[in-house]
Amino acid sequence: MEKYWNIFLKSFSDYGSYLLNELLYPSWGNYFYWLLGLSLLFWSLEIITPWRQHQAKIRQDFWLDGFYMFFNFFLFSLVGFNAFSNIGVQAFNDFLALFGLKNIVAFEINTWPVGGQLLTLFLVRDFIQWNVHRLLHRVEFLWEFHKVHHSVQQMGFAAHLRFHWMETMVYRTLEYIPLAMIGFGIQDFFLVHIFATAIGHFNHSNFRVPLGPLRYLINNPQMHIWHHAKQMPHRYGANYGISLSIWDYIFKTAYIPEDGRDIELGFDEVEKYPGSFLQQQAFPFKRKTN
Repeated sequence: MEKYWNIFLKSFSDYGSYLLNELLYPSWGNYFYWLLGLSLLFWSLEIITPWRQHQAKIRQDFWLDGFYMFFNFFLFSLVGFNAFSNIGVQAFNDFLALFGLKNIVAFEINTWPVGGQLLTLFLVRDFIQWNVHRLLHRVEFLWEFHKVHHSVQQMGFAAHLRFHWMETMVYRTLEYIPLAMIGFGIQDFFLVHIFATAIGHFNHSNFRVPLGPLRYLINNPQMHIWHHAKQMPHRYGANYGISLSIWDYIFKTAYIPEDGRDIELGFDEVEKYPGSFLQQQAFPFKRKTN
């Protein structure tokens, strides 16, 4: 137990140092400023060439979603997620050691070219996330947490990162073993995170880009708006793609019946859903216990 306690304490100090370094030292490898830069870029595009021209430049819940961005990417780890993740990884490795195993790597991709490693990680991770996203809609308990993301009633780039912290727990838990099985030849998947963040901002944004055939590969605002539609013919929704739309076309969960620019967003009685950050974090638990 002492080993886990030391990991717990060290995780706080290590992550605190990392976050302070991110804030104080801008660089090309600094995720904080990449997130800020991407956000400013997509907001500028929304202002210059808006798809929904009637929508305010500072739309409904703009600042709330801005806070969600930095909470989910940085503050959540600071308040404990990083520490519990490190303990979980160590506990999993200790469990493997009981059977004389050091890891569960099935594919030694560390010998592949860097581009191949990054592409493999991106594709495998995105497919896993597509499946997890479907679970969030199909499992009632998980849907209560995912409702936070679907409480958006005016779409914009920052809505990408409005989600409950429990979603992070679900995604990371279900991602861990499959990703561990392909090995980690690269310690820092910085480019994959940046690329995925950019696509996430893009498919939630308020502007239109004619992608042509690429729309069948890359998730985009005209497709993803229907994922957030208040009225859907399918009980569990459609268009579950995170970065890529191709999974929805392959597995026949794609749904774009018409131009969705002005459709109503949310879910039944979304108007009654809590509007503050703290209330939204607590609401799924209240619904579960009442």
